[in-house]
Amino acid sequence: MEALIPVVNKLQDVFNTVGSDAIQLPQIVVLGSQSSGKSSVIESLVGRTFLPRGTGIVTRRPLVLQLVYTPLDDREHRSAEHGTVAVEEWGRFLHIKNKVFTDFDEIRSEIENETDRMAGANKGICPEPINLKIYSTKVVNLTLVDLPGITKVPVGDQPEDIEAQIKDLVLKYIENPNSIILAVTAANTDMATSEALKMAKDVDPDGRRTLAVLTKLDLMDAGTDAIDILCGRVIPVKLGIIGVMNRSQQDIMDKKTIDDQLRDEAAYLQRKYPTLATRNGTPYLAKTLNRLLMHHIRDCLPDLKTRVNVMASQFQSLLNSYGEDVTDKSQCLLQIITKFASAYCSTIEGTSRNIETTELCGGARICYIFHETFGKTLDSIHPLTGLTKMDILTAIRNATGPRPALFVPEVSFELLVKRQIRRLEDPSLRCVELIHEEMQRIIQHCGTEVQQEMLRFPKLHEKIVDVVTQLLRRRLPTTNCMVENLVQIELAYINTKHPDFHKDAALVPSLIKTDSQDQWMGHQTGNPPSRRPGSNRQLALVDKTGMLNLNHDAQQQQQQQQQQQQQNHVSEQPGGWLGSILPPNMEAMIGAPGSESGNSTASNTPTHGVLSPTKPVNLLPDVPMNHSSRKLTDKEQKDCDVIERLIKSYFYIVRKSIQDSVPKAIMHFLVNFVKDNLQSELVTHLYKSDSANELLNESDHISIRRKEASDMLKALTRANHIISEIRETHMW
Repeated sequence: MEALIPVVNKLQDVFNTVGSDAIQLPQIVVLGSQSSGKSSVIESLVGRTFLPRGTGIVTRRPLVLQLVYTPLDDREHRSAEHGTVAVEEWGRFLHIKNKVFTDFDEIRSEIENETDRMAGANKGICPEPINLKIYSTKVVNLTLVDLPGITKVPVGDQPEDIEAQIKDLVLKYIENPNSIILAVTAANTDMATSEALKMAKDVDPDGRRTLAVLTKLDLMDAGTDAIDILCGRVIPVKLGIIGVMNRSQQDIMDKKTIDDQLRDEAAYLQRKYPTLATRNGTPYLAKTLNRLLMHHIRDCLPDLKTRVNVMASQFQSLLNSYGEDVTDKSQCLLQIITKFASAYCSTIEGTSRNIETTELCGGARICYIFHETFGKTLDSIHPLTGLTKMDILTAIRNATGPRPALFVPEVSFELLVKRQIRRLEDPSLRCVELIHEEMQRIIQHCGTEVQQEMLRFPKLHEKIVDVVTQLLRRRLPTTNCMVENLVQIELAYINTKHPDFHKDAALVPSLIKTDSQDQWMGHQTGNPPSRRPGSNRQLALVDKTGMLNLNHDAQQQQQQQQQQQQQNHVSEQPGGWLGSILPPNMEAMIGAPGSESGNSTASNTPTHGVLSPTKPVNLLPDVPMNHSSRKLTDKEQKDCDVIERLIKSYFYIVRKSIQDSVPKAIMHFLVNFVKDNLQSELVTHLYKSDSANELLNESDHISIRRKEASDMLKALTRANHIISEIRETHMW
């Protein structure tokens, strides 16, 4: 069990090199009011005078003091190189590693100089500790921390908040659950007013790690003694109360040695407290502290070992995330380029190991743009948006020239349907723009591994972003041109023989022929024609030249039907010729045209995203509507109805084609092209021997963090080895 304290001293040395407070090691913290005798107790334990003395606050920085028992035959600590083979006592500071102090006056001077260097000369304090290790043949293995004395009122040029500063510093050390609190109180003061015991009780209410020391026994008032205090009858302390006698200031000035003081202390205890002499005094305090510290280390060691292992694993992971030092920069550059290109493509394909769970990104967002944003936008475009009855009538008249028209010219249908097809171009180009933006955004969603590399090499990250951005910009005009061509292809040839458009329209002549015969017979007999079911539907004759001819019903009956239709805004009954041209569910969806202006109506039942033409949504611009109050004649109404229905039928065919072909064009000309050529593009622009050194310059932040993590990992690995040297048999 004697090996435990040297183990903790080794651990202290290891963690002092990295300046880490993450591992709280077992140690004895000396706590007391100013001038309570803390320094005298520590000097008595060491057996030499080496601490600064004076009036006011003298200890202004924590002093971590490691006492190492070193017999003359010890070969571990004694070396001829440093001249310590035959020396009984010497000291070494952590901040001056290669210098050995054999003169304890020099040690005191170094403590004073180091204190002034960090804490200044204005009596202020500094939380940065001074680490001193004393090797001696007369000490027991201990680790002590001497703290500034607790004060209440600033003296001289001390700062106004000196009390708060000292309390914060003291609490930092005594709150460590692995520390033993040595509460020092002077015997010539009332123990009930001891500030040291009060603070110790606050952080250690059970008293499991608090030991009280009663100093200045020889300075108590005549006629009084400390028997009740030392026996724990006044204030009980679980680990006990030990009384000691210090050297007075006069003794120090007279150069009284500590050996003489220890003899005087033993004689005083035998004379004054004979029954308690063996359980008090400085030698008994040293042995008690050694025993308490060893037992405390034994209790703390399992948790300490677990803590070291956990932190070693954490820092190993942290160091791995920073990457190893770059030796072959060309190879490293190529690996990063390959990793980035692979991560970029994986994000698009949805095969990335780090899938985003808070938002759509990559391929999933591209799919959403195609089928939700773009698809619903096209569905919201009504075939007759922005097209009024007067526009249709004007187009028919302009196509007939100076002569009144007996037939509806086919060119008017082509002119008007092309005007509506052009409305599909803007949302298609906007779809390209959205995909381009998402491709640019994918750069920031390429996985944590690549992101770490990008943080590590900021210049390389900047260059990669620039190369990908330029590649996307070069592909944007090509993709836009292709999408525009898709619309232009539809405009170039209006295919009235399209299977979906022509096969149903071929059924119209037979219906028209029957109705026209009824009308002709009615005119011959002078009687109005008899009507069969469905005879109130629109009539159209298709001649051999492709012109659309309108037949006239009896004027009176037609006017009555037309007025009723305009008043009620009813849609064409299912089963008419429109029903034969359009899909069954589309006729009910479209309804009678014409609600967009004074004599036009639109569907009152919007389904599948088909909305009123007066309410364009999503990416579409508003279309101004031309309102006219002119009342159409019966023939004009018939002409407009036929054109509207033909426009609707053909528009749905073209819209379906555009909705299918635009995503395919974007995938081929933009998305897949970038995926296939990204790595070669990066290699072409980045993989150059002259630029590798510049691109792989690490950021200062990452470089510093890696060094800190590496040093801490080495310290933890060393600490783990030190703890592992202890066998379970040594702990009991």
